[in-house]
Amino acid sequence: MDKMLPAQEAAKIYHTNYVRNARAVGVLWAVFTICFSIITVTVFIQPFWIGDSVSTPQAGYFGLFHYCIGNALTSELICKGSVLDFGSIPSGAFKTALFFVGTSMLLIVGSLVGLSLFWFLNTGSVYKICAWMQLAAAALMTMGCLIYPDGWDAPEVKRMCGERTDKYQLGNCTVRWAYILALISIMDALILSFLAFTLGNRQDQLLPEDFEVETPGDAPVPGKAALHK
Repeated sequence: MDKMLPAQEAAKIYHTNYVRNARAVGVLWAVFTICFSIITVTVFIQPFWIGDSVSTPQAGYFGLFHYCIGNALTSELICKGSVLDFGSIPSGAFKTALFFVGTSMLLIVGSLVGLSLFWFLNTGSVYKICAWMQLAAAALMTMGCLIYPDGWDAPEVKRMCGERTDKYQLGNCTVRWAYILALISIMDALILSFLAFTLGNRQDQLLPEDFEVETPGDAPVPGKAALHK
């Protein structure tokens, strides 16, 4: 019986450290998910995806649905576009990008709401649900970012950026911070989903499968079973 005690003690120490580390990583994942949700909402609502430069004919900026262009006579910005009025969005590509990015935002916010499921469901299942939502959000955000430049040939964009502006060719305008943040958010979503998948898969494996402790009857018993005993 004395020979079994060191192995049991090692199992307990491993179990305690593993659970503590897993919880710490889980808390970090939840915090970054909250921050990522804020970033995604900001990317969706801010109209600074593309904008003017020192050589553009008109001042202004464009987002997914809202845009402002300067008046040639008064230099006053005239703003149009609403997420509730698709007819006010100047390009079909912008409308499609709005759908993909908006759905991505809803999925990320949904994964944030999904944190409350930890009180009702198995921890590993919750991690995997959130991971799939974040992975889908990354795919949708990628589609939105790829489709958005297809709308740069819209008359409103050409009026601000110059006649050289065309699909995937921005003319005299420049890419603004919201578009760059959207591209960064794709990588963020992939990292968070990978981390959530990892945490979910390891919840049922708190001890290695090959960690065994010998019982007095010489029957091999997994370390987790010995621990519970």
